[in-house]
Amino acid sequence: MKNRLKVLRAERNWSQAELADHANVSRQTINAIETGKYNPSLDLAFALAALFDLKIEDIFSPEAES
Repeated sequence: MKNRLKVLRAERNWSQAELADHANVSRQTINAIETGKYNPSLDLAFALAALFDLKIEDIFSPEAES
């Protein structure tokens, strides 16, 4: 799954740790999501979308099929 989390976080000048604090997860979780190593739960995806005042699909999108 692709995501815009790193860009959105940078627009707010938040570190991964700051975003993690806002989302009540670890910094490692944010890093794993940003690097595509972990897909967030639906609850976490909704929480992140709410933090940025966006819809989930504005942040996350499926990988393009080859």
